[in-house]
Amino acid sequence: MGLGKRRQQRREERREFGIGGDATRYQMRQKLISVGGDSWIEDGNGERAFRVNGKALRMRRTLDLEDVSGNVLCRIQTRVLHIRDTMVIERPDGEQMAKVHKALITPLRERWKVDVEDGDDIEIQGNIVDHEYELEVDGKKVAEVSKKWFRIRDTYGIQVGPDISPPLALAIAVALDAMTGPGD
Repeated sequence: MGLGKRRQQRREERREFGIGGDATRYQMRQKLISVGGDSWIEDGNGERAFRVNGKALRMRRTLDLEDVSGNVLCRIQTRVLHIRDTMVIERPDGEQMAKVHKALITPLRERWKVDVEDGDDIEIQGNIVDHEYELEVDGKKVAEVSKKWFRIRDTYGIQVGPDISPPLALAIAVALDAMTGPGD
């Protein structure tokens, strides 16, 4: 990629993800004491937009991403008998949407990969544990996660661009949080 093309791409990213940009903003707060790991994802106005419903007492870690009415949008589950940490995101009908897993070769920084069934694969780079990372498709940022936008403990922001569905981007963030959080 030429210098001029990269410079133009960064300008577009700042327009989309910067202050007053077009990206949809969400905020996730984890409940410190909850059965199964429930939490709410709020929109940019502080209104509840999605619920992460942790399913307690299951053999494998299972989380449902629901809308505010309680309709399941997708299920996020650990996959057993995999060499690498892996979580699968499934549609409500049980069909696989995407698979989130750690990249095999990570020479300089943490890298994760999302194999999307009906779309382009997503590369994730940054500091996953500290919630400072970007989701990219073919080198173009489609979502960003950052904890530094908030001073509240266990709160982080997720900006979702127009090139990715918000439930998929949020499910990926939830899967990464589950795979890298305490107890894992």
